[in-house]
Amino acid sequence: MAKFIVIFMSVLVGLFTLEMLQPVQAAVIQPFTASLATLSAALITPFDSNVLAYGRVIAHSVNNFAVSIESGCNGVEAAIVLIAGVLAYPAPWHYRLGAIVAGFVTIQVLNIARIISLFYLGQWSQEVFTWTHLYLWPVFIMLDVLIVFVVYLRFLERRRPLAAA
Repeated sequence: MAKFIVIFMSVLVGLFTLEMLQPVQAAVIQPFTASLATLSAALITPFDSNVLAYGRVIAHSVNNFAVSIESGCNGVEAAIVLIAGVLAYPAPWHYRLGAIVAGFVTIQVLNIARIISLFYLGQWSQEVFTWTHLYLWPVFIMLDVLIVFVVYLRFLERRRPLAAA
């Protein structure tokens, strides 16, 4: 358990430090965040043609409401927590890579649902938007990380008898 905690914390600190570096922000994080805005707007557009995305912003052209996807709201930090847990737990590398990819996709699917819901909640009620943004969705996103990690651990546990045979 001590080894898991040391590796988990080391990977966590390392990845968070890497994420905060300006070159990484400019080359990876900001373009990724802009792609989330573009994808979210593309998913909304068939139902509401008044939505557009520019940079990290999703805006409604009629009522001028907009949301900007900022650091901490792009799912990257949640993915870092999952990656740290997966890398810290002993398992074959192909299982680790599979869990990281599947977990990242799962986090981003939920995060896009979050972005779209907040975009519409903000148009309806600023108070509900603020509460949902600050309290409800962060819990759901981290719960998603926990569920993915637990599913991964259960998957590994089912594979253990096969490896021993």
